[in-house]
Amino acid sequence: MTALNWLNSQAFTAFGQHIIWSDMIGNTVGLIALTLGWLRSIWTWPAQLLSGVVLVAANVSVHQAGSVGKQLVVIAVAVWGWQQWTRGKRQAQDGSLAVRFATWRERCYLLGGAALGTLAVGGLFTAFPSLSWSPWADAYIFAGTLVAMLAQARGMVEFWFAWLLVDLVGVPLNFHSGLAFSGLIYVVYGALVLWGMRDWWLRSRTPALEGATA
Repeated sequence: MTALNWLNSQAFTAFGQHIIWSDMIGNTVGLIALTLGWLRSIWTWPAQLLSGVVLVAANVSVHQAGSVGKQLVVIAVAVWGWQQWTRGKRQAQDGSLAVRFATWRERCYLLGGAALGTLAVGGLFTAFPSLSWSPWADAYIFAGTLVAMLAQARGMVEFWFAWLLVDLVGVPLNFHSGLAFSGLIYVVYGALVLWGMRDWWLRSRTPALEGATA
């Protein structure tokens, strides 16, 4: 049995749902990555990278092209975010990553990018139905994930709001696609996102060291 076949084989059954290894492992690592992001640990990025690689296999197995694209975005942006945080461009008084709210211009860019990305990817999936059985939900998840990770790499509190909006569509889509563990773990993600949002919100009130770059 190849590694890919093993990853997409059944791990166990719970409440009538078949749980595959790639879905379980990828989302467990993703949960760890989210927790590390809350703690502003640089290890959030290699964890997100590993999670993305494993979840590509899970989404390929259920022919969910938008979510495959989402994981490829996770992989690419995780590399870039890792570089951004390693360089220490934004430092708080305790030497950790400084976080902030986006400016209104940045928020417009994020919202505009999410809308245009959803329309573009949704249009592509609609034109080629074989790419996704749920084109607009997949497109929304794809664009929302990109926006969330870009905001996280820039230390913006809004990245937590973006993840919440992605989860609202991602949870029912994963259950409907047969990725039950993804659906269950996203509920846990939701709780962590709320706690992480509160923590970053409070930390954004602490001014960065004078002279620190943004």
